[in-house]
Amino acid sequence: MIILGLDPGLGTTGWGIIRAEGNRLSHLANGKFKTDPQAPLARRLAHLDAMLAGLIVDHAPQAAAVEEVFVNSNPQSTLKLGQARGVVICAAARAGLDVGEYAARLVKKAVVGTGAAEKAQVHAMVARLLPGVKIDGADAGDALAVAICHAHHIASARRLRT
Repeated sequence: MIILGLDPGLGTTGWGIIRAEGNRLSHLANGKFKTDPQAPLARRLAHLDAMLAGLIVDHAPQAAAVEEVFVNSNPQSTLKLGQARGVVICAAARAGLDVGEYAARLVKKAVVGTGAAEKAQVHAMVARLLPGVKIDGADAGDALAVAICHAHHIASARRLRT
């Protein structure tokens, strides 16, 4: 199964694509989408939608996973993050993908083993789980971690059904 992981943000949205074959994970691609901070909000969101739609066409994932919104001290930032998150969920759903949603603590626990892991620990484990990966920045690393978390949850659900 090819899984698209997404770390949404209005300024930068990280993405990562992995292949899960049983317990084996392999890296396919990763990167980030940036929007112009000077552009109107609607244009930024439309640009994010278009870039993600193209990525989905190019890589044909069978599932997607998105990090849940965290609330920070700036309500405007939280609202913009939520809007970007809505765009990426909608783009994935419009492409027919099932979308898993995971809290940051759950992603950290799935990848590192503890929900209190530091970002550097998460990225180190992503590199270990996906040998040879060249991570295109922190947002792409977070997106790969979300994809790995989704792969683990799908595998666990399959084992429970059998």
